[in-house]
Amino acid sequence: MRILVSIDDTDNFTTKGIKGTGDLAKNIARAIKSNGWGDSSRITRHQLLLHEDIPYTSHNSSMCFEAEIDPQYLQAVIDFSARHLETESEPEADPGLCVVVPNRLVDPARLVNFGYRAKREVLDKNDAYVLASELGIHLSEHGGTGQGVIGAMAGAGLRLGGNDGSFKDKHKVGEPGTILTAAELCALAGVDGIRSLGGALLGEEATVVVGNMVKSILSEGQAVIPVQPLKTGEQAPVWQTCSKQQIHLLQRIGQ
Repeated sequence: MRILVSIDDTDNFTTKGIKGTGDLAKNIARAIKSNGWGDSSRITRHQLLLHEDIPYTSHNSSMCFEAEIDPQYLQAVIDFSARHLETESEPEADPGLCVVVPNRLVDPARLVNFGYRAKREVLDKNDAYVLASELGIHLSEHGGTGQGVIGAMAGAGLRLGGNDGSFKDKHKVGEPGTILTAAELCALAGVDGIRSLGGALLGEEATVVVGNMVKSILSEGQAVIPVQPLKTGEQAPVWQTCSKQQIHLLQRIGQ
């Protein structure tokens, strides 16, 4: 059984970056494997709306990952995730948990649409709970105001849509300035492709220069590394991997 596990709002202003939402998501993913419930995929970070009416610590982003589990362990995953948020989130946090079984959704587009609305609009908890009830999605709050259910729900929708989010961990593919073909970069990073900011998929022999940090994004349901032109002319163009800041901006405005 394929599931999506999404969490949001687990830290506070003073501890952000020490034990953040991504770390708690990673702990839950590891527990799924260590307990023999199934296997998990890489975690994606989903940038939501930055607005004065929305409380957040730094970037208002949620974390989501996919897992393939034995159906009999679905409740165990939910129970563990809930306990982990309750015990490991910061006392001032407002954590939320969303667990989705995509194959059980009658209208997946409604969940995806909720995710994109959260990138553009100020939503409230009632919006999230009503949709969760109608679609049969697990949604729960585990401290504080529980405001994190909005971001948790949105993260699941954006991950399900397959065209939003940056993968949490960076790729170790060589020192900055290393020159690789697109095929070599794909193999080293374990991604599905290399894509320009304009959306074009690079050919295997395209030349790519490694930047200071190499990260991948979720695009058309695949993990791809975004690149920008470094040099153009009469010869074939040379590309460079995008910076973390460029990727965050790309996620904020939407791909």
